[in-house]
Amino acid sequence: MKAFVRVVDLGSFARAAEDLRVTPSALSKLVSRLEDRLGVRLLTRTTRRLALTSEGSLFLERAREVLELIDLAEADVSSSRAKPKGFLRVNSSTGFARQTLLHAVPEFLRRYPEVSVDLTLTDRLIDPVAEQVDVVIRGSPTSGSDMVVRQLAEGRRLICAAPSYLARAGTPRSAAELSDHNCIPLSGQSAPTTWPLASEDGVVRFLPSGNFSCDNVGMLFDLAVEGHGIVRLADFVVVQAVREGRLIEILADINRSDSISLWALMPKGRFRSPRVQAFLDFMEGWLGANRE
Repeated sequence: MKAFVRVVDLGSFARAAEDLRVTPSALSKLVSRLEDRLGVRLLTRTTRRLALTSEGSLFLERAREVLELIDLAEADVSSSRAKPKGFLRVNSSTGFARQTLLHAVPEFLRRYPEVSVDLTLTDRLIDPVAEQVDVVIRGSPTSGSDMVVRQLAEGRRLICAAPSYLARAGTPRSAAELSDHNCIPLSGQSAPTTWPLASEDGVVRFLPSGNFSCDNVGMLFDLAVEGHGIVRLADFVVVQAVREGRLIEILADINRSDSISLWALMPKGRFRSPRVQAFLDFMEGWLGANRE
């Protein structure tokens, strides 16, 4: 069962065999024996790709559940010092993954070499149970009753622009001056996104506008780094670029960003897994250390 799941996850017998430390022929025989015992074909094999049959899709879902229960049983009876190992599925928004997990996950894997990570990127909310994800990282704690939620970090939103943009267009010092700049807003929200800025009349809600808008945080980040305008994004996303000088924080004295949080959402049956706990502890520590 484990062999079958790893073949599907990695998309090839060769890669799965290497991961499981068996030969490809031995792995192929394991899957063939499973198919013989079930009396159905689980995988359609061609020279170029593997595809699940309808029976294979159904069996894959049940197999994951069984293997997860085995992991949980082992975690429950093992000591708290059990060594994290196995396959960890993490889902994140595009912007956070590209600017933060890009640096954090390799360090996590160096610390826990017996864990392998499958990272999926979606900006939409997903059902981690239906999509077989261990940890979902989002800026919202929204979850159902079958979810466990853990706060990973608190942060704020920064107003930033690239040095090239500021050299070309100048650096705004007030909300009034900001109106003359190309501000790139996050589109696709239920209500227009505004930027709270301090002024002589109190806090004003500045409505950003320019020649571009986008509903993807990762794309907003790229547009800013390339010098196309000014953005307001979570420090979880931009802090590395600010530290490296690719972006410069502006209007820090009048930016009135509310505190924002980063959350991990997990199905109830998975948060006790040593590899999940190790990842959560690592991310909490990494975010704290790398955003100071």
